[in-house]
Amino acid sequence: MHRIDLQIRKGECVLLCGASGCGKTTITRLLNGLIPHYYEGELQGTVSVFGRSISDTPIEDFAGIVGSVFQNPRSQFFCVDTTAEIAFGCENMGLSETEIQKRIDKTVADMCIEKLQNRSIFNLSGGEKQKIACAGVAAMLPELIVLDEPTSNLDHDAINELRDIIRGWKAQGKTIVIAEHRLGWLSRSCDRVVYMENGSISAEFTGEAFFPLPAEKLSSMGLRAVLTANNYLESKTGLTQIKPFDGIEKITLNGFTYSYGKQYAIHISELAIPKGAVIAVVGHNGAGKTTFTKCLCGLQKHFKGTVNIDGKPYRSKDMVWLSYMVMQDVNHQLFAETVLEEVMLGTDDTGEQTALDILQKLHISEYKERHPMSLSGGQKQRAAIASALLAGKKLLVFDEPTSGLDYRSMECTAELLRSLHKDITVLIVTHDMELIDRCCTHILHIENGGIESGCSGKGAI
Repeated sequence: MHRIDLQIRKGECVLLCGASGCGKTTITRLLNGLIPHYYEGELQGTVSVFGRSISDTPIEDFAGIVGSVFQNPRSQFFCVDTTAEIAFGCENMGLSETEIQKRIDKTVADMCIEKLQNRSIFNLSGGEKQKIACAGVAAMLPELIVLDEPTSNLDHDAINELRDIIRGWKAQGKTIVIAEHRLGWLSRSCDRVVYMENGSISAEFTGEAFFPLPAEKLSSMGLRAVLTANNYLESKTGLTQIKPFDGIEKITLNGFTYSYGKQYAIHISELAIPKGAVIAVVGHNGAGKTTFTKCLCGLQKHFKGTVNIDGKPYRSKDMVWLSYMVMQDVNHQLFAETVLEEVMLGTDDTGEQTALDILQKLHISEYKERHPMSLSGGQKQRAAIASALLAGKKLLVFDEPTSGLDYRSMECTAELLRSLHKDITVLIVTHDMELIDRCCTHILHIENGGIESGCSGKGAI
């Protein structure tokens, strides 16, 4: 990042946008003091927050002044249950028990997350974790709130709730900075939009001037459209065909059940999905989508159920060898020293050119010698997608594969998924309606651990 000259007025809501890797997250880290106190590098110039130099002020002194919600909320959790996590920041500020409880009660009510109280962090969906991270920040009542891709794992309703919360923060006079790829939900909330390219500020707009820009102009800038055509969560059918598909073979799932203690997370007695299709798995946050796909891939212990493929039944331990899953948090599955080595894990040397071709199509070939953990969130996601495409499995599962991806990266990912051989079945857990529009042939709607059609636990096409 270089030649940044940016002033943010107190009480202003500013959107940082641009392609993955353009420097949005770096600016958020400058504002909360993680640069230079945590992340290494050379900082030239000055950065001050409410008159305090970030270089000269210990990072702990920013507690209660700057609140941050990271792209990966798990990286900021310190407790194992949700209510304690919301209280954690307030406790570190030395507030009284009475004041902490008062703030928790108000935050939980404002964010409509009563059902998430006193839950295990480990049993939450990605979207639910993001809500808890936002609540923990809100409870501290900071003057500056910094959010990095806050909607990447949120469903349509949760995004609307977050929008209302941000408007409430604005009414309180809070200063808000949001790095984001999804734009439409901020159309009536942002005062200013800062557009970044290659580590520099390329343009600035008022909110009134930016959000009416036509989709063609936004796509030429590498940005998502403000409005999307469809909300597939409105579908009340269990498994819906949305594009012509010639295949008639089915993969049948029988007796899918999984529970966290006494609470059922998945209960599907029978489900037939088309073999060789690209299937979007949709549902509200906490509906059981990720748990369902983990069971399908054999990654959940004590799971009960079988998968019938080509007339042969497979149990959980068998599905591990037939499937490949790109997790919501890709940091858990990046192991190699370089990006090229990462995407070639499990393949032989003869596949190097194929690997390079896929990296080229995903626009990350220039990072082939970089360590995967040094990439931006969106770039890591693309590296994990490349690994899946080279794995040679018959069942590929992607959990929020476009979280943190800009418009061009989302388009490239959709094109690659569309081009897969019809012998490969793909399931995509996603809230990204643009991705569904571009590559999915079917939609599977899950709510409360069952198929949405009455949540009866049965569904077929």
